[in-house]
Amino acid sequence: MASRQPVDRRDAQPAFVLHTYAYRETSLIVEAFTAEFGRVAMVARGAKRPRSETRGLLQAFQPVTLSWAGAGELKTLLKAEWGGGLPLPRGAALLCGFYLNELLLKLLAREDPHPVLFRDYHDALAALCAAEGGADQGAVLRRFELRLLAELGYALPLTHDADTGAAIDPAARYHYHFGFGPRALDARTAREPGVRYPRILGATLLGLAANSLPDAQTAAEAKRLMRDVLDHYLEERRIFSRRVVQDLQAIDEESESS
Repeated sequence: MASRQPVDRRDAQPAFVLHTYAYRETSLIVEAFTAEFGRVAMVARGAKRPRSETRGLLQAFQPVTLSWAGAGELKTLLKAEWGGGLPLPRGAALLCGFYLNELLLKLLAREDPHPVLFRDYHDALAALCAAEGGADQGAVLRRFELRLLAELGYALPLTHDADTGAAIDPAARYHYHFGFGPRALDARTAREPGVRYPRILGATLLGLAANSLPDAQTAAEAKRLMRDVLDHYLEERRIFSRRVVQDLQAIDEESESS
């Protein structure tokens, strides 16, 4: 008689739900971000039924504890409990939260633990809810983007010229070479054909490194740089929530300046 394959079981694991979608008639597939096991996919059987208590717990942006079992890539959800402790994001903060979730879904491999990033995500959600406008929310997004890339092994060098090792000059302009770092933009490199690396002011690089983007120019440049770097690592996988977030922040910034 063939031996049965052991079934892995995890109980009461801190988690956030990143996304759910329908599975057969009454069930859901849950994509969760867990503190100790990274991104985990599981089936919530019967969660679409009208009287299911589980469905109400499987909401994005709220801490939960999840229990699951299964030896394959798709686990079976056994239990979900509400964790509480975070306000529910609304308005622009809610859309920023969807952007963070989409980044995690598209950049994190399944079952690759990132406990530090889990805490960063929790803190980013809290900061988005507390932010008072688009500029503040933009700073939260830039901070999380940098932390995410660092956790994935793509930390951005920001304070020194990649060619010479010299400290970044706030007044100078640079090319940012993906996976390499900032290189001084001089007359020769400016004329190089086919150069597609983003150009950025030294002050913006230093502001990103210090988590301080005090004016509209550096904030806008930082947003463009992070968009280009993330697109490089996403390898043409689109982030659909990004455009909505950018439009809302632009409206907010215009209203503040008027």
